[in-house]
Amino acid sequence: MNGTSEILSVREKVGYSLGDLAANLIFQTLVAFLAFFYTDVYRIPAGTAATIIFIGGMLGAFVFTPIIGFAADRTNTRWGKFRPWILWTAIPFGVFSLLAFSTPDLGEEGKVIYALATYILLVMIYAANNLPYSALSGVLTGSMAQRNSLSSYRFVAVMLAQFVIQVLLLPLVLILGSGDKVRGFHNTMMLFAVVGTVFFLITFFTTRERIVAAPEHKSSIKQDLADLARNRPWLVMLALTILVFVTLALKGGSYIYYFQYYLDPGALGRFLEDVGFNRLIGGLNAVLTGIGLTEFQWPKDAPTSAYSMFNAAGIISMIIGIGFSKRLADRFGKRDVFGGALFVSTIFLLAFFFYPPTAVGLVFVSLVLHGFFYGITIPLLWAMIADVADYSEWRNYRRATAIIFSAMLCGLKIGLSVGGALVAGLLAYYGYQAGEPVQSAQTIDGIRLAVSIYCSIPLLLCVVLLFLYQINKSMESRIEQELGARRLQAGAAT
Repeated sequence: MNGTSEILSVREKVGYSLGDLAANLIFQTLVAFLAFFYTDVYRIPAGTAATIIFIGGMLGAFVFTPIIGFAADRTNTRWGKFRPWILWTAIPFGVFSLLAFSTPDLGEEGKVIYALATYILLVMIYAANNLPYSALSGVLTGSMAQRNSLSSYRFVAVMLAQFVIQVLLLPLVLILGSGDKVRGFHNTMMLFAVVGTVFFLITFFTTRERIVAAPEHKSSIKQDLADLARNRPWLVMLALTILVFVTLALKGGSYIYYFQYYLDPGALGRFLEDVGFNRLIGGLNAVLTGIGLTEFQWPKDAPTSAYSMFNAAGIISMIIGIGFSKRLADRFGKRDVFGGALFVSTIFLLAFFFYPPTAVGLVFVSLVLHGFFYGITIPLLWAMIADVADYSEWRNYRRATAIIFSAMLCGLKIGLSVGGALVAGLLAYYGYQAGEPVQSAQTIDGIRLAVSIYCSIPLLLCVVLLFLYQINKSMESRIEQELGARRLQAGAAT
């Protein structure tokens, strides 16, 4: 096996991170708006939407992801194992993304069939693209410090995509559709599809695989599965990944309803006025009107503006948190920093349960602090998964990077499908009426519970699970040093 601790250039780190930005324009839309799109735009009943999200996610987790994992680990081209998958899937990813957020009038039954089919296709192509992309981070360099740095670049890109989706998507939908959400979603997703395809191509052309398995280290599928079953850090990270993404999907999908129906519109409007947001948007709209762009004015309703502004503040605080992640991880180890920051961020999420609808300022502060501490954890999750691949190689003398990442992406899809289905399922359980301006007290209470108590439970379980994860800072250093020595020895022998 060759490739040890090559220092990655800024160009390669940025090029690699653009792939995550591209994927997350779609992934973050699924997390934050898929349930809303199905219930309030395509007008599919909430219970049926929950079933569609769950079925598509389970197929992605238990069918598409394992198949791609085994195939990617056994791919051999002049471009490497994982880079060609990014090239092959760049255009189909954009096409399927657009189809999944289109709204053909096919009747009630036809709409359900169309939504299920296009969501399954999108989940399939996401696995074929994102699994090799994630595994690529494990073969660009053998240096754990460089991986920490790469993860920081990567997840700044993730935060930029999240900013676009959670701050600008609803205004873009209203602007590009001239108030028509159906046309607006179609035009917005077309824009994302084009940008994403270009970014995937940039990732392909700017990266290079350096960690290459020697022939004697090849393994069978049976060996790969046996290695996973004996790998306790992998088992912990699989459970942790599922739980994290249950919360991300549930929280992201519930926020739009929280702003629309729980928080008091008058209190939201006063807060926006007090912090100067309305003056800022008024000036922006005046400029746009002055140059003739009357169709591109920011929407004026308080919940939409507050949703965008609060998410912007939360994402900015996450990006600041990401900036602290590498230094803290280098000093204290990924595991301990991840667990501590996750616990503190969950406390601020739990606080949402206690706030009345008029406590807009407290909601804002809690969202910002939650974002900062959660931001510290964001790069560490995938860096820890890359460490698990190294742990497997260190222990078994065989490297199976893609199957390690495919298992984690199984967890991601399980979490995403369960969390996304929970959004629609909880709405149905608490009696949500799509499109109605006023919801029942039971529905509003369910929305409040979803963004606080229900979102916090999986994260607290994650903190407990980390006590079983034995790759601490000292073991990180030992694994890196011993694998580096093996690779140098293997390189000298060839």
